[in-house]
Amino acid sequence: MNPSFTSSSFAGKTVIVTGSSRGIGSAIAEDFGSRGANVVVNYSGNRAKAEEVVQRIEQHGGRAIAIQADISVIADIDSLFAQTTEAFGGIDILVNNAGLMHTVPLLQVTEEDFDRQFAVNVKGTFFACQAAARHLNEGGRIINFSTSVVGAMFPGYSVYAGTKGAVEQFTRQLAKELGPKGITINAVAPGPINTELFMEGKSEQQIAGIVGMNSFGRLGETNDITGAVLFLASEEARWMTGQTMRVNGGFV
Repeated sequence: MNPSFTSSSFAGKTVIVTGSSRGIGSAIAEDFGSRGANVVVNYSGNRAKAEEVVQRIEQHGGRAIAIQADISVIADIDSLFAQTTEAFGGIDILVNNAGLMHTVPLLQVTEEDFDRQFAVNVKGTFFACQAAARHLNEGGRIINFSTSVVGAMFPGYSVYAGTKGAVEQFTRQLAKELGPKGITINAVAPGPINTELFMEGKSEQQIAGIVGMNSFGRLGETNDITGAVLFLASEEARWMTGQTMRVNGGFV
């Protein structure tokens, strides 16, 4: 067995997973918890869901706390990192999972919707990276979230894909700034994943069409993504930085 993925592979490490009260974020938080990490389950509004994730981690012998923070607000980001340091003494890994996706045709995009998606997906990710540069321990890891839709041309996805294109550029441009401290920064770009958020508002016909675009004839599952995140956070990925991994089953 690869030693980096034993149950103790992240023992003593502290990880913040933004937007981890549900979906891919909660799966990532639970996987880190099962491997010995101290986990901060960040949420914006649904404390009950975040506490459920904490309970599941603790039921399997892990350590976790829930911290409220809206990552589109810089003061909240600063508070998130300060509370994490106070609780666990340091921070080793940041997973910038929190994000918004609202898909509408170009002519229906409002200024409010445009600003909100860029505030969370772009501003939030960037300033969380800035906070990580100040707080992460030597040899830390930052894993950002993009989307494989950046490589597709889907009507209605222009704003969302634009925000994630910006995230990929942050990931590239910050790599050499963070390198002297031994911090790596990479991004994961999932394809369509079977989560509540993805399924919302889609017909069976739409889902079948999307399923037919990948190589395996199914939607991705959250555990198809968590493995990539764990790898990028591991010692095995120490020579990877500034990269985007397309984890999408051949979707694009």
